[in-house]
Amino acid sequence: MTWDYFVALSDNPGEQETLARPEGLSGGFVDEVSVRFFQGDKESARRRYMEGANGDIRLPEIISENAPDFSSLPSSTWVALQVDFELLTPWYSKDDRVFHLLDNPVCKDRVFGVPFMAASSWKGMLRWAFRMCTKKLVGPEQETDEGKLKQAKAWEWHLFGNEKGEGEEFSRGALVFYPTWFNKIGFEVINPHSRERRAGTQPIYYEVVPPGAQGTLSLLYAPWPGMKPAVKAEEVLPKLFEAVEALLTTYGISAKRTVGWGTAKILKWRAFHKTEGTVEKDNRADLEREVQAWLSAGGTP
Repeated sequence: MTWDYFVALSDNPGEQETLARPEGLSGGFVDEVSVRFFQGDKESARRRYMEGANGDIRLPEIISENAPDFSSLPSSTWVALQVDFELLTPWYSKDDRVFHLLDNPVCKDRVFGVPFMAASSWKGMLRWAFRMCTKKLVGPEQETDEGKLKQAKAWEWHLFGNEKGEGEEFSRGALVFYPTWFNKIGFEVINPHSRERRAGTQPIYYEVVPPGAQGTLSLLYAPWPGMKPAVKAEEVLPKLFEAVEALLTTYGISAKRTVGWGTAKILKWRAFHKTEGTVEKDNRADLEREVQAWLSAGGTP
């Protein structure tokens, strides 16, 4: 089907889309260089794509206009969190297009052509970081005390819900996640070396979001009445904030975080509450003190 599509575009060049960036990176420009790739001019097509895609991305207005607005939360038991960060190492998550002339294109929105980290990716990575930070539910130094393990598991289920096969009833958890959009595209090359000749064999290109790009993590803690397992917000939210900091600054948020990609420095912490308003801090400790004061004043579920 992919081949038929590009054959049709090759036979009917007038039907190719002429979308400008960033929308063109989800069609149009990508289709043009893909046709050139299939016609046999592979290296020229790759070079043209990398020259055309490299650089800053203008976020479409509809993305900015639909950014989460936590200024009027409906319940005093809800707390929203936003963390602004700047990448220190490249971020990469593989795109799911059926065909791309690069082996490793970065994940981009199908409509807007803008690189983004999906809400589901945030949930999976933050759950893992929460397990690492909270009583060592995973990792080489796992907690052995049954009581502490039970408490930590209740916190995890309360925030993230249960996974497939866990428990009799499915629960989505009290956290709501939002996607993060990035405004830059760059390229990295990995060149595996031959052990015999100690020279590069075949360079592997990665399309990435480069260091220096900025993004925002947005979370909403929204427990509902009678939610089970019931936990104390003043106990579980500091653990969540710790996991957020560890994920961004230590573990990394990239699909290739095992090689150090996806680490970031945190620029700002913001928290939102129905009656207490908005607070902005430079570090996690100051934000935690403010949120604890809110919860002590009657904001617990």
